[in-house]
This record gives sequence, structure tokens and C-alpha cells, in this order.
Amino acid sequence: MSAILSANGLVKTFGGIHAVDRANLEVATGSITGLIGPNGAGKTTFFNLLSNFIEPDAGEVHFKGDRIDRLPPHRIARKGMVRTFQVARALSRMSVLENLLLGTQNQSGEKFWNVWLKSKQIAIEEKQSRDRAMEILDSIGLIQKANDYAGGLSGGQRKLLEIGRAMMTKPELILLDEPAAGVNPTLINQICEYIQYWNRQGVSFLIIEHNMDVIMGLCDRVWVLAEGRNLAVGNPEEVQKDSKVLEAYLGQ
Repeated sequence: MSAILSANGLVKTFGGIHAVDRANLEVATGSITGLIGPNGAGKTTFFNLLSNFIEPDAGEVHFKGDRIDRLPPHRIARKGMVRTFQVARALSRMSVLENLLLGTQNQSGEKFWNVWLKSKQIAIEEKQSRDRAMEILDSIGLIQKANDYAGGLSGGQRKLLEIGRAMMTKPELILLDEPAAGVNPTLINQICEYIQYWNRQGVSFLIIEHNMDVIMGLCDRVWVLAEGRNLAVGNPEEVQKDSKVLEAYLGQ
């Protein structure tokens, strides 16, 4: 299976400390891939390099065969790769529906003169965006909260909202930064079900997660980082039995 995302030899230093040190990674098209490692392993920095929220000191990132490590994050998102954050971000004084609509891209109404020249097209696009947003809210169990302030959502619901907003961009690959962190077990199971559902619809995923049950239950392949370097890669069963992983990540 071809790789939708590949990173080769990524390096990032902060004050002489190698946060990421010649690290590699591949995400197969249509897969759910995991990225794990102990605290301080460089996982979130690695995510930031992949999405170019931080520019690498060395190395390359390719998405669908095109080099993207020189592109700004918004252009990467328009190519079909989006990310979420460890602390879910929502505009608290906007409704849940309005937060989702923020993820809509390439609307005719974004251009000033189109407000007068293409008013009918804008109205059609706005209805399509609203319908898609309501469909996504329904699929993640937030339809009843569509008109509520996003600030009233629980931590787990905010995670779902952020994933839903990512889905509004019609992505081909989503990078999820700890989707289960701070979420109650029932909602964790729901989040996993939604990830699997969207994966069956053709969306690939790369997931950072400390909850090993989530990683082992979801992922086709798992990459392990330690001290910014690749430590191991394999299917979940292989990684669980790897002595280097047990020593570095599980403390055994």
C-alpha cells in the first residue's frame, strides 16, 4: 500500500537539544497509524514538523508524493492534511454549529466582490456547508447541541467538535494529538468508533496517544519514538512485545 504521508530524516533542535533527531515515519493510504513514546520523546514536536507549525532544521515531509515541509499550514490543509491539538480548541462564544462551519474551505463568499456578483452561488454553498455540518454533528452525537455555546461542552465533547471541524475540510489525512486525553471511558469508546467509521469512508489517520488500549485497538501500524529518534515500528502486537519499547516506554 502506498504512503499518503512520509517523513525522512526530520531534525529539530531547541537551544542545542535535539527534540527530533533524524526521525522517519510513513502513513499508508487508508490506514490508522499510531505514534507513541514516553513523555519527552518528541511526539508533539514531530506532529508540529509534519504539519509545518514548526519548520524542521533538516529533513523532508511528503504528502501524496508532494513535498510540503516548505508550505504554510493553511496550504497543507487545503491539500487534504489537517490536524487537531492535544488541548481541544473551540471558540467558546460561538455555537457548536458555527465552530464546525469555520472548517469550511474555498467558499465563494470569501472573496469580496463575489458577495454581489455570485450571491446565488454563495447561498447554495452556505446551505451545503450547513447541511454537511449538521450531518457531521449528527454522526458524532452533538446534533442536540448544535445551537449551544461551544464553551458549554465537556472536554470530550470538545475533542469530538475539533475532529468534526477537521472533517468539514473533507480531509484525506487527519493528525490526531491525544484524542482520548482527559476523556471519560464511555466517550473514548465513542471517539474510537467515529475514527473507525471515518476511516472506512476513506480518511487516513495518524494518532498520538498515551492510552495504549486505544492505540492497540485502533492502529494498523505503530511507530515508537524515544529521545526524538525512531525506536521501533511494527503492528500493535509486535510493538507490545518489543523489548526496547517495554524498557523505554513501559519502564520494564
